[in-house]
Amino acid sequence: MWEYTKKVKDLFLHPKNVGEVENPDAVGEVGSISCGDALKLSLKIDKETGKIIDAKFQTFGCASAIASSSALTELIKGKTLDEAQKITNQEIADYLGGLPKEKMHCSVMGQEALEAAIADYKGEAPKPAAEAHERIVCKCFDVSEEKIRRVTMENHLTTVEEITNFTKAGGGCGTCIPDIEAMLRDIWALKEVPKPKEPKKLTNLQKIALIQDVLEREIRPRLQEDGGDLELLDVEGSKVIIAMRAMCVSCPMGGVTVQSIEQKLRELVSEDIVVEAR
Repeated sequence: MWEYTKKVKDLFLHPKNVGEVENPDAVGEVGSISCGDALKLSLKIDKETGKIIDAKFQTFGCASAIASSSALTELIKGKTLDEAQKITNQEIADYLGGLPKEKMHCSVMGQEALEAAIADYKGEAPKPAAEAHERIVCKCFDVSEEKIRRVTMENHLTTVEEITNFTKAGGGCGTCIPDIEAMLRDIWALKEVPKPKEPKKLTNLQKIALIQDVLEREIRPRLQEDGGDLELLDVEGSKVIIAMRAMCVSCPMGGVTVQSIEQKLRELVSEDIVVEAR
C-alpha cells in the first residue's frame, strides 16, 4: 500500500472546501471518471482586487486526489489570480508533506484545474484534455505530447516510470512507451533510457511464485487504492487466469487494466505470458 503523510490522511478523511461555490466566477474541470480521476474547481473572485475569496472542489478519485484538491484550495484562497497561477504541482505536493511517487499525477491534476478555472474567468475557450492540433501519445488516458513535455521539464523527470507517475501516460496498454522513451532522449539528450533486464529462465514453480509476488506487490495495491481488486485463479503454462473483483468488475477500462497486468507480468516474469480474465 502507499505510504501517506499525516497531512494527506487528514485532508482525505477531513477535506476542506468540499462542494461548489454559489454563483462562481470561475470553474475549471479536468480529468474524467472513466480514467479514474476527475476534478471540478469553482472560485469566487473579488473583481476589484483580483483576489480569490473562496475556492471549493468536487473530486472523484483516490485519497491523493482528494487531499491534493483540498490542499490546492487552501493554497490559493486569498491570493490574486497572478499569484495563484504561479503555484506548481510540486508546491501542492510539498503542502501535503509529499505524495507517493505513483500519485504525483494528482498534484498535476490540481494545477491543471486551476489553469482551467483562470482561463474560464478570463473568458478564454475551455481547453480540452488535448488540443486538436496536439499529438496524443497515450490514447488510454488521452495524454498529449505537449503535456508530457511540459510536466517532464517542470519536474525534471528522466524515466518512463516517473512520467507515468506524473501523467498516467504509459500506464495503460503500454504501446506508447517507445514514444515516451524517444521523447525523453529528445528532451534530455539521453543516450539510452534504461530498460528492464532480460528475465532469467524459470522453473514452473518459480514462475508461479513470481507471478503471485508481482500481483501482490505491483498490481493489487494499485487496484485496491482505487476501490478495485483481482484474484489469481490459476496458472496454466504461460496463461495466467485472473478474476476482477470489487469496482474492477464494472470498470469501463477493464480491458485496458488486463492489458496493463499482462504487460507488467511479461516485463517482470516472462515475455510469453498471456493474461485471461474470467
